[in-house]
Amino acid sequence: MFQNIGTTEVAIVAVLLLLLFGGKKLPELGKGLGEAAREIRKAFTEDDASEKKKKS
Repeated sequence: MFQNIGTTEVAIVAVLLLLLFGGKKLPELGKGLGEAAREIRKAFTEDDASEKKKKS
């Protein structure tokens, strides 16, 4: 999906994020996104584990 993204595009997105959210908000935003991704991954693995237990 993101195979054609180069360093220039990543730099542009980073600058836009910095302008939109500011330097103080970016770490908080990243932390929140990381925690959300972790919770989603945990929910999927727990769901898979419960399905495997039901089948066996």
